[in-house]
Amino acid sequence: MKFSLKRTIFMQELQTVQRAISSKTTIPILTGVKIVVNEEGITLTGSNSDISIETFLSVQTEAAQLHIEQTGQIVLPARFFSEIVRRLSEEDFTLEVLENNQVAITSGKANFTINGLDGDSYPHLPVIESPNPIKLPVHVLSKLITETGFAVSQHESRPILTGVHFVLKDQKLLAVATDSHRLSQRVIPIEQAVENFDIVIPGKSLTELSRSFTDEEELVEISIMENQVLFKTETMYFYSRLLEGNYPDTNRLIPSSFNTEIEFYVPKLISAIERASLLTHEGRNNIVRLAITDNSVVLYGNSPEVGKVEESLNYEQVTGEPLEISFNPDYMKAALRAFGDMNVTVKFISAVRPFTIEPTENSIEFIQLITPVRTN
Repeated sequence: MKFSLKRTIFMQELQTVQRAISSKTTIPILTGVKIVVNEEGITLTGSNSDISIETFLSVQTEAAQLHIEQTGQIVLPARFFSEIVRRLSEEDFTLEVLENNQVAITSGKANFTINGLDGDSYPHLPVIESPNPIKLPVHVLSKLITETGFAVSQHESRPILTGVHFVLKDQKLLAVATDSHRLSQRVIPIEQAVENFDIVIPGKSLTELSRSFTDEEELVEISIMENQVLFKTETMYFYSRLLEGNYPDTNRLIPSSFNTEIEFYVPKLISAIERASLLTHEGRNNIVRLAITDNSVVLYGNSPEVGKVEESLNYEQVTGEPLEISFNPDYMKAALRAFGDMNVTVKFISAVRPFTIEPTENSIEFIQLITPVRTN
């Protein structure tokens, strides 16, 4: 096997597959990157027990200036190999497999020889073929992940809550995540006719997936098998295991009637909460308090060790009963950032019941739920 190409283009592909490579794996060969070269181009593969990523660099890619002299395959230690390529002084480099799986990497006056492993020893990726995969623009899927992924649980005590629940039903794709203190649910319409599904994808897999996309405008195909999901673009295959078990019925958690409603412009509300949490983060209790009356809305932050803050908030309109409620400012900021630059309506039942945040614009099916903090 022998090829030469531009280093920066190759590094982009290598960095993508490295997202799936862990130094902590119990299977030693999975600490490596698999390189397969044929007449059409180079395929790179990285994998761990949760995700596998495969990218393809075509000989047709002009920027790569890829020249293939000999086909073949090899597995190289990913972290070490990546450092070598990244630090080469010249833009072009050549890689050649020698005897006994040794590999020569040449660039300018530098010449490295490193030990590789036989490509046939690398585990095969699952074959996932769906006759009618769901197709979404990359930017739509990325936004869906951003809107829900932050709310997954970080604790393994309930593994199912570390994932995002995806349900396709009645031409609508629902994505919901909760860590039992907060919930984020987004629904988007699906125009094509595809088979219904109900799956839970690990939140960490989705984070790596969204970071791996390079073209926001291309389409991604989603195919599902028993315990795996495949996200496929023109140049990348991204596999993730699915979480086993039944996701809790989150619909019953979302209230339908409220006693107090208030409309805010998101960027202004985030700024105010950030100012309040400057003090609360320094104290033992990271809590802010919101007091709503007929003619004022005030945010309070108090840290006995540091001091206190009080700020009258700008709001669009308020209806309903007066209310005082306390909440975790970090949960609130994360929720608001997922909405972006828009107006939202925050709806309350009482000081001890979860409250919801929704876009004021009714055409967007997006709801978040936050459990308040009880203060005595």
